[in-house]
Amino acid sequence: MLKPIPKRVLVTGENGQVGQSLKAMAQNYPQFAFYFAGREQFDLASDDTIKLFFSAQVFDAIIHCAAYTAVDKAESEPALANQINHLAVAHIAKLAKEQNALLIYLSTDYVFDGRASQPYDEAAQTCPINLYGQTKRDGERAIIAANPSALIVRTSWVYTKYGHNFVNTMLKLGRQRDELNVIYDQIGTPTYAPDLAAAILVMLNAELVGSSLEGLQSEKRTDKNVSIFHYTNEGVCSWYDFAQAVFEMAAIPCRLQPIESLAYPTPAQRPGYSLLSKARIKQAYGLQIPHWRESLARCLLYQGKRI
Repeated sequence: MLKPIPKRVLVTGENGQVGQSLKAMAQNYPQFAFYFAGREQFDLASDDTIKLFFSAQVFDAIIHCAAYTAVDKAESEPALANQINHLAVAHIAKLAKEQNALLIYLSTDYVFDGRASQPYDEAAQTCPINLYGQTKRDGERAIIAANPSALIVRTSWVYTKYGHNFVNTMLKLGRQRDELNVIYDQIGTPTYAPDLAAAILVMLNAELVGSSLEGLQSEKRTDKNVSIFHYTNEGVCSWYDFAQAVFEMAAIPCRLQPIESLAYPTPAQRPGYSLLSKARIKQAYGLQIPHWRESLARCLLYQGKRI
């Protein structure tokens, strides 16, 4: 009996935290032929290079992880942030539809203003308070307009052992200084990139191989709207709580001082509360989501002698 031909899956942002996490897990999914692409393959700042890239290749699914993520810098580079997070996304959404490819798009909690008092669900009204959030919200809207079969996954506070993120910054600064000030009045949930990547692969498998729940399949086939989901780890904390856990688990003696956001002004305003409800994604795909402290411990364990 012949084996089925693997589904061709493009992952953009191969050098990012989620992209690298997906690459590390790809071998566990032989039903997919993954193609990882970074800026060297096609530049999101140029619609011509995007079109040229897709003109020569056809995919069954596109996991669009690439984004302009420099939240503060976006305030001074609005055109570039808009091109990458909005206009390029609109282009990719149209190309995905033309190829009949499933599009999975990573978005952010920053599409919300942070004024809620309970976790945001997928139907909550978006109202970004910084330019980065505006461009990601506009990217969502472009997908909704161009590609009704796409999936949008909003997440928050992403970190992993790779690259620049809050955990690695705290590890570095904690070893260099005796005391640090960390904001305590911004509330949300950290997301360990490998956990998010694993969830995306469950979604991908369900959608392309057909093992998703009947309820979700029925909804997607009859609803004209894009399916939006939220994914973070379980639990809730402030940046101060998060830093404290990093130092505790890594046995770093640096003292932490909690400060208000007003005491640490930044070019881009951050939402004060961005907790995301994960009820829908757990029900739709049967996910068991780890608590953020459990995932942080796994991340620090992988750091090996760096701790």
